[in-house]
Amino acid sequence: MTHVTEDAKLIREPWSGGKRRSPSYADAGVSITAGEEAVELLKSKVRKTYRPEVVGGIGGFAGLFRLDVGKYKQPLLASSTDGVGTKLVIAQQMGIHDTVGIDLVAMIVDDLVACGAEPLFMQDYIACGEVVPAKIAEIAGGMADGCRYAGCSLVGGEIAEHPGVMRPDEYDISGTAVGVVDADKVLGPERVQLGDTVIAMRSSGLHSNGYSLVRHVLQGVARMRLDSVVEELGNQRTLGEELLTPTRIYAKDCLELIQECDVRAFAHITGGGIPGNLDRVLPATMDAVVDRSTWRPQPIFELVHAKGKIEMAEMERTFNMGAGMMAVVSAEDTDRALALLTARGVESWAVGEVIEGSGVVQMMGDYTRG
Repeated sequence: MTHVTEDAKLIREPWSGGKRRSPSYADAGVSITAGEEAVELLKSKVRKTYRPEVVGGIGGFAGLFRLDVGKYKQPLLASSTDGVGTKLVIAQQMGIHDTVGIDLVAMIVDDLVACGAEPLFMQDYIACGEVVPAKIAEIAGGMADGCRYAGCSLVGGEIAEHPGVMRPDEYDISGTAVGVVDADKVLGPERVQLGDTVIAMRSSGLHSNGYSLVRHVLQGVARMRLDSVVEELGNQRTLGEELLTPTRIYAKDCLELIQECDVRAFAHITGGGIPGNLDRVLPATMDAVVDRSTWRPQPIFELVHAKGKIEMAEMERTFNMGAGMMAVVSAEDTDRALALLTARGVESWAVGEVIEGSGVVQMMGDYTRG
């Protein structure tokens, strides 16, 4: 990892009397030493993500990864880039920074696995108004945790300090990951067949999409406090705790499913919801029928829907509605796929099937209510 920082103490150092010294980077608000301290704090966590293919360690100009081309007949590299969005505003308001890194990894690696690729390594970017080593270590530590959950390595990154552009307590994060898949094993619309089963995998909640609408409704319209316990959410959870629930990472579960079952495609349910993501894996001559009555979305979706009086079409276009990943599998492998996911601790269910059509998702029925 490379970083931009300097000793934070020098930022507040007054001009000395006598001989006038030249302006320094610290006078401009950038601390090199603080960034170096942040790196030292997170080195041990980053090393725990290393796969055997990682060459070298933290400190080089680039992350090195030895690709074992012998494992693949026609290896294709897959890449994905993403951020976390305005969920970061909630983290900054709550002063909780060790989960958003997990969100970042989830958003990226589960896009990779959607095409059948195994995530190999990731690099991150953290921009902040002021480098506070402990905070940066928490943020990047969450990224390291996410990479371990996904089975990929965190091989490098960048910390950029932007005084005068961002507030001292403000930050934004993004990342890029690379994966690999054999050319003849790429998943997608070309593999989908009539009669295939659509399986939904339970989300952990909102994941990392729609937070601008969530904040507008809950903090704006409803004037709810993040530290308030919301009865509708259960378990005596505060609103802030619910909103910071980390995004579930499905990468290892999906890769295992590919090994054991006839998987045609995966749809990572992010911005655009089920209708806007499941349709991306449908051939132009087929539709997917999704039966809402097969599940109940988590209470947070019902809360946003009720407080904002949001139309259901808008809810489904914005949120995952309780299903964070969908798999299209052969009808013959439906029971096997569900059993495997259950054994791995993933709540899943058959949500519909593939029929003749024009490449759209047909949402049918009404959601189950408690």
